Parts: sequence; structure tokens; C-alpha cells
Amino acid sequence: MSLEITKVTARIGARVSGVDLTRPLTEAEVTGIREALNVHKALVFPAEGLDDTGQQAFARHFGALTTAHPTVGAVEGAPNVLPVDSERGRANHWHTDVTFVLNPPQASTLRSITIPPYGGETLIANAAAAYRDLPEPLRRFADTLWAEHTNDYDYAVPDEEIDAEKAAHRAQFTSITFRTAHPVVRVHPLTGERGLFVGGFAQRIVGLSVGESRKILDLLQSYVTRPENILRHRWAERELVLFDNRITQHYAIDNYDDLPRRLHRVTVAGDVPVGVEGKESYSIEGDAAHYTPVHTPADTPAHEPAAV
Repeated sequence: MSLEITKVTARIGARVSGVDLTRPLTEAEVTGIREALNVHKALVFPAEGLDDTGQQAFARHFGALTTAHPTVGAVEGAPNVLPVDSERGRANHWHTDVTFVLNPPQASTLRSITIPPYGGETLIANAAAAYRDLPEPLRRFADTLWAEHTNDYDYAVPDEEIDAEKAAHRAQFTSITFRTAHPVVRVHPLTGERGLFVGGFAQRIVGLSVGESRKILDLLQSYVTRPENILRHRWAERELVLFDNRITQHYAIDNYDDLPRRLHRVTVAGDVPVGVEGKESYSIEGDAAHYTPVHTPADTPAHEPAAV
């Protein structure tokens, strides 16, 4: 196997070479990529010649796919592919993908389609490093907390800045309301690492008021977004980024004026999050069965580590 892994920063990110994503991967390559993802949290691949079909085939090496999104439409003819298009909105807020459902994706892939000549970087943060950065009393406190995640909340954008197209997109995004309680500290099912599982869809700490919750969530989030914990990926044409959605957050920087920017996203179905006491997340509102199966050990391909 000629797989080569080159670190990008000390705490997160690596470039992968020596693998052709346009063909089926060998068992050794899948194992090597999974191990690298466990260590580096986000991996960057050259993706010359890769199309939507190939991106889906690559993602399937790591488990069953979700559909494109619980409420937002897919690329025509490709129900597992979500167009991340600047014309449909800009995800310039820190988040982990689709945490408002019971079992968010375990991994996300993004492939560059149209890249602006400047700006448009994606930030990816290591939530395990953020947890380790917490002072011990704050870690013990965070271990006990649960947060309610929802897709239906105030996006903090003034109404006068919302045009008809953006309003329609927001209405589609919230056409089904989802609310799920997740542990604030999630235990990774493969590595056993603890990571802060918060981000933009976490709107309230269970048992606390909105005001109290906001102060605690902001404090914890400040550790996630420390510069030392962040990979700032400057996109090139024909690249694919794979990141571990169970223990990262990401942010698409809106710094490219009105230029077009388009990526395609394919996500791998995930397991139900588990907290430090072994308790699983629970759904409060909304059924996402149309969007994602639940990833279980029985779903794990034979060549993938069985510790999921």
C-alpha cells in the first residue's frame, strides 16, 4: 500500500496521497484511511476525475449513506448528494452536521466543484483537543451536561437582511422540526476520546434557562474555536475533504464577495451518541428515519474496525 499521510497542523488535519479515489479501495486502504481519520480528524485528498457517483462510492467504504439532508433537496438524480452552494445560503456558523437528529452522520465528505479565486476556506475544529484544553473543574462540569439541538431557532439575522429566496430556503430547512438531546461530552465509539459535542444547533442546556444555557455554551465553544484547534483549509479544484463528524465542528468562511462557490457533500450514517456515563441521546421531536439509518456494529463492513 502506497498510502502517505502528511500532517497539516499539530492538532488537526492531514493530506493523503498515494490513493486513487476513482476506483474501489482495498481493505488495507480503507483501514489506513480510517486509522488516519481517527488520529487527524480531517483528511484532504486529491480528487481528479471524481464525480458524484465516485464520491458516493468512496463514502460507502465507511458505512451506509444518509440521504442528502432531512429537509433540503439533493442534487438531481443523486439523492445522497447535497449541493453546498453559495446561491442557496452560506453556512458561516460553527456546527457539526445535522446534530438535531438522533444519530447524526459519523463522517462527512466535501468535494470541490466551483471554487472562488479567493476566500471560501473551510475551518474544521478538533473537539477532542478542545475538551482536553478545559480546566479540570470545567471538564467535570461538562461531563454532566446535556444539550438540546434543534434546526428551528433564531438564526440571528435581521429580517431586513432576509430576501425572499433566503426566506424560502430557511422555511425549507425548518419544514420539519427536529429536537434532540445529546451529551455535551460525547465519547467517540472507535477511539474512546471525549469531545465537546455542541456547535450551532445546540441551543439549550437541559434543565437550564435559555440565558444560562447561552453563557455555558459560549464558554465551551470558545475552547473549540481556539486557533490551535483549527484547520483552515483553502480549497483547490478537484479536492475532497473527509472529516469525522463525531468529534469536529466546521465553518464555511463568507469572505469571497458574491462569487460562486459550490461543493458537493455526501455523509455516512452515524451511531447514536453516548455520554461519559454510557447514556444514549434521545429524540424529543421529529423522526429522521427517512434521512438516515442508525449505524450499528452489524452495519460495519468486514474490513472496517469492529469497535463501532
